[in-house]
Amino acid sequence: MAERIVIDPVSRIEGHAKITIHLDGEGRVEDARFHVTEFRGFEKFCEGRSFREMPVITSRICGICPVSHLLASAKACDALLAVEIPDAAKQLRRLMNLGQLLQSHALSLYHLSAPDLVLGMDADPARRNLVGLLAAEPGIARDGIRLRQIGQEVIAALGGKRIHSPYATPGGVVAPLAPEARDRLRASLPDALAILARALGWYRRALDRHRDEVEAFGSSPTLFMGMVGEDGGLEHYDGKLRFVGPDGQVVADGIDPARYAEHVGEAVEPWSYLKFPYYKPLGYPGGSYRVGPLARLNVCRRAGTPRADEALAEFRQRAPGAVLSSFHYHGARLVEMIHAVERMERILDDPALSSEDVQAQARRNRFEGVGALEAPRGTLFHH
Repeated sequence: MAERIVIDPVSRIEGHAKITIHLDGEGRVEDARFHVTEFRGFEKFCEGRSFREMPVITSRICGICPVSHLLASAKACDALLAVEIPDAAKQLRRLMNLGQLLQSHALSLYHLSAPDLVLGMDADPARRNLVGLLAAEPGIARDGIRLRQIGQEVIAALGGKRIHSPYATPGGVVAPLAPEARDRLRASLPDALAILARALGWYRRALDRHRDEVEAFGSSPTLFMGMVGEDGGLEHYDGKLRFVGPDGQVVADGIDPARYAEHVGEAVEPWSYLKFPYYKPLGYPGGSYRVGPLARLNVCRRAGTPRADEALAEFRQRAPGAVLSSFHYHGARLVEMIHAVERMERILDDPALSSEDVQAQARRNRFEGVGALEAPRGTLFHH
């Protein structure tokens, strides 16, 4: 007889989900579905509010990546004001975004994934968790806690608190970075780089240990989408959209994020609240694409910082074209964390960061605005 297997809940993810596996009469898998509740309702209850409130309100969409929603919303409001925000404000927003990326990637790699990677997929579930990791590999567990702390300290130094900070505002940011906070943050970054160097070592050993999973896990011939800078390099705050095929060849390039709706469609399925975005010229499901750290490394030409470029070169030895196995999201997070720390070093060393000019003043000049950036888990648009 046909059978349905339900795995509920799916644990160690940032949210709520379940999996249903449908077996045919002979016990073979005929379908498998991943169910996620993605409905939030912000589009509706934001109606009638001033656009100037949107960054603070919409940052509540997510407790893990509130900075992404804060900044994307603020960028959309900049477009409504039709202003170019001051350079110092742009650098401070970028700094905050990189701090969030560091803490979020550290949470994912160390707290959610390292118990599997280090202790083994078949280890006793009672100890295959962060507490078990702390007992078996206290150095790795402490590194993860410290790395996340460094990222959160960046957010707190800028916005006054680690979660739901009101720092970004239409036209810029609310205040410059205090010199003593700048020095404190700069002093913490060598520690972060040392932790990431150690992480590369234990992650290489995990790859050797899990060769079968590496080859088979989520290895689908999809498109990839992400932002790149003017030089085609890795970019998280302000760039153009690029689509790359599974062979690594560029499918579309130089797309202004404000024109995303001309290139991205959304399909729906009767069994999920989730939207299914796709690249319009290829239709659905042929134009389905992946986003996030793996996609960003597949679409960029370089990372643009020394240690990250070295790690990226090693990462790209995994495949002749685009890296397809979703297992490599772990390695991609490592490369991005190295890049984030090196970029933060550059920003904090920039004398222009001390400018008091951090906000452009204007009234609304347009009726429509789009803000986009790379959130830890993928390209985010606020329209």
